[in-house]
Amino acid sequence: MLRGGSLAGRFLVFQLLVVAVVLIAVAAVSVAQSTREFRDVRGQRMIAVAENVASTPIVRDRYDDPFAAQVLAPEVDRAVALSGAELAEITDPAGYVRVSSDPARVGQRLDLSTTRADEGRAWSGDTDVDGTHRLAGQVPILAADGVVLAIVSVSERYPSLWELLGGAGERLVIYLGLGATLGMLASWLLSRRINRDTRGLDIAEIASLADHREALLHSIREGVVAVNNDGVITVINDSASDLLGISADAVGRRADAVGLEPAVVAFLLSGGGTRADDSDVVITTRTRVLALNRRAARSQGRSIGTVTTMRDSTELAALQAQLSSHRSVTDTLRAQTHEFSNQLHTISGLVQLGEFDAVRDLIGTLTRRRAEINQAVTQHVSDPAVAALLIAKTSLAAESGVTLALTDDSHLSALDPALATDVITLLGNLIDNAVDVSVGSAAAQVKVRIDDSSGLFLSVSDSGPGVPEHLRETIFSRGVTSKADVPGGRGIGLALVRLVTAQHGGGVEVADAPGGGAVFMVRLHA
Repeated sequence: MLRGGSLAGRFLVFQLLVVAVVLIAVAAVSVAQSTREFRDVRGQRMIAVAENVASTPIVRDRYDDPFAAQVLAPEVDRAVALSGAELAEITDPAGYVRVSSDPARVGQRLDLSTTRADEGRAWSGDTDVDGTHRLAGQVPILAADGVVLAIVSVSERYPSLWELLGGAGERLVIYLGLGATLGMLASWLLSRRINRDTRGLDIAEIASLADHREALLHSIREGVVAVNNDGVITVINDSASDLLGISADAVGRRADAVGLEPAVVAFLLSGGGTRADDSDVVITTRTRVLALNRRAARSQGRSIGTVTTMRDSTELAALQAQLSSHRSVTDTLRAQTHEFSNQLHTISGLVQLGEFDAVRDLIGTLTRRRAEINQAVTQHVSDPAVAALLIAKTSLAAESGVTLALTDDSHLSALDPALATDVITLLGNLIDNAVDVSVGSAAAQVKVRIDDSSGLFLSVSDSGPGVPEHLRETIFSRGVTSKADVPGGRGIGLALVRLVTAQHGGGVEVADAPGGGAVFMVRLHA
């Protein structure tokens, strides 16, 4: 079938074959109907003619006359002429022809094995005469006591195939011709449409393009997910399956039915948007930090869904966490430098004024205050890195007018350096977030509680406005890399908190603080 031809050409040939098969089927049905009608109508006609011959007085009187073939010849000829049959005969009960419209058949035997006329009943059906298939009607000539005296047989051959089709009438020919014309025209128009839509490509080329598309899609390092307007995933490559933790059989299913993180589902189903198209949206899952970017997909001027690309930013987030720790140290040095500079200026002025007693009192007060801060932290926290962070954050919070305090029931032993780094990341981000939201509040305080009696528990409460209940999950999941004023207040900070917590097999949650504001609670199992 047009091997190597275009898809449209193959489709045209296939359609023409379908049209031909339909026409043949119609013709076959028409022939079958014509044959059945011929058998029913002409069969009854043959019986009627045979009954008419059998009831003729001269036939009943002379059927066994030695010269019956000559005497009754006009009667059988008349039967043929009136009925349109081809052969009319009178036989004896054994089937031997005594009178026939074909004189050559006189004396021959007619096969009565399939008829019932020799039993005294009229019959019509198929029979063979001289090797020709015929439709016959046979009627017995009965004596008064019911004995079969002779049999009258009237028959004609079945029409040929062309005669049956012609007998169906000109209407059938018109319908067949019209159907063939319309079928070929529709097939031609459809083949042109297919040729235009497939750019004239044949099946092998289309299959090759599809294979190349699949290969390219799955070889892309970035994850790719396409979602249609009904929220059904239509395309997902290997990278996206790995990043999202789902299998390739997610294709064809709704995005909210394949086990994705709620934040990812909300992003995929939220449709195109200006913000989503202009910048990367950072979403954290339980084990990864993903940077997602979404674009609207359009075909022939109408929207068909969205295409989302994603990158794994987990390593970048880890680097950011380390940078955050170093920045905390830098901020501490800056705050202490600023504080010491002010204190030195004060001492210098007092010395110049000769107020040596005031200098002694100021130095004593500063020393006691520093010692109190250090003592408040170090008596509960034995790990030097974490203690240094809390001391530094206390000074930074004071600069913003916020009081940072460690609860009296806190306790932390020395930690492994790697774990200490992660704890610094957790506390640093939570304290920074708490200080930011507490600035300007009535109490303006942040409380930190650390407990390592069973695993490691961290709690940071603030005096800010609190976190609405409907945001308590998304606040750990989402941020925008190109802006700072994102939900959660500090962009990716809280996302890092959840990621680091998950890496240690723990969890993080937020609730309302007893005195107002919010309290963030982290529990680590390792």
